[in-house]
Amino acid sequence: MPQITNPSPHQTVLTTFEMTPGTCQDLLDALTDAYENFISRQPGFVAAGLHVNDARTRIANYSQWERREDFQAMLRSDEMRQRNRVINDLCKSFEPVMYDVVAAFG
Repeated sequence: MPQITNPSPHQTVLTTFEMTPGTCQDLLDALTDAYENFISRQPGFVAAGLHVNDARTRIANYSQWERREDFQAMLRSDEMRQRNRVINDLCKSFEPVMYDVVAAFG
């Protein structure tokens, strides 16, 4: 389970996906499979979560990694490059962005 703390010892990555309601479940299935069978087994992976908006037109993904280089290595792997081609076909756009935690509340 992701833990949001400040300062954070992890690299945080937020990825947003835009799709149609008709492809939302297919995209969720592809992302779930990627996390269960590949991403979560990669060096440096800490935790992740998937979130879907009510209209089923956006998915937000929150992931944490030990180091930014771990996330980058996962993205550059042959398997993830192949999976991202499938993911890209299921959505209008997606964009992973690395963030630093600057405040945490609660």
